[in-house]
Amino acid sequence: MSIQIYILGKLAEGNSYPYKLKKLLSDPIPIDKFTGISESKLYYHFDKLADKGYIEVVETIKEENRPDKNVYQITDQGRVELTKRIYQTFEKAIEMNEMYIALSYIKHVKVDKVLDILEQKIEKQRLAWETYLSFDLEIDEQSEAYWSVKFIQEHAYSRAQHNAEWLKKLIVSIKENAR
Repeated sequence: MSIQIYILGKLAEGNSYPYKLKKLLSDPIPIDKFTGISESKLYYHFDKLADKGYIEVVETIKEENRPDKNVYQITDQGRVELTKRIYQTFEKAIEMNEMYIALSYIKHVKVDKVLDILEQKIEKQRLAWETYLSFDLEIDEQSEAYWSVKFIQEHAYSRAQHNAEWLKKLIVSIKENAR
């Protein structure tokens, strides 16, 4: 889904073609290398988005000894879909990195709605961990499972705290920069 948000977001900013967007992914940071987004994957997703009516070809550039380039633009339906997908990404994301692409295109949505989603996410996490911590795990310290259960418990709690801290930082950053 994030690759399609990337395509829709880029096209919301101006017409383009797959190869150009692929080049943008690798400059200045080679994001394509970290994400595994290949040129063929981009073309595949361009085709899928076009099939759904979210984008359309507006021009075909013909060059001698080169394949034709189809230049795309986002449609009104595509703009609606972009907004919907950005909100869904913030709602469904478990880890911060799952929000990166959506965050890059936050200017296409209502920031207050994103802030509400993130604040609800923090509250939901807090309630879940309060419940989790309220369980009294009665495991004999001498049992074989004790060390692994404690390790898992500590690691899970540490990750939850870490994620909550980053969500709070994200909220502050959005309030300072994205309005």
